[in-house]
Amino acid sequence: MSDRLEKLLAFHEQDPHDTFCTYGIAMEHIKAGALDEAIAWLDKTMAIDADYAYAYFQKARALSQKGDTDAARAVVDAGIAAAQRSGDQHAAEELAGLKESL
Repeated sequence: MSDRLEKLLAFHEQDPHDTFCTYGIAMEHIKAGALDEAIAWLDKTMAIDADYAYAYFQKARALSQKGDTDAARAVVDAGIAAAQRSGDQHAAEELAGLKESL
């Protein structure tokens, strides 16, 4: 386990509702190639903040890497809706671009 992941997990224990922290933990798992763990942490991030569009982006990428393109597309669609709800046009465009590449 990386030092960064250990620190993020310690922060998570202090505040389990910090979306930045849960997202960071997910990203550390992605870096380590632990896609199932990453997806679980991205789900936690989205449970805390359903409009955290980049969590959808990263989850879709992880699902795609695992070969589950249909699930990845569904996550992208949910992410585009989240980005639109939060007014994040840039995230919506990035998600749309990801969908085209799937």
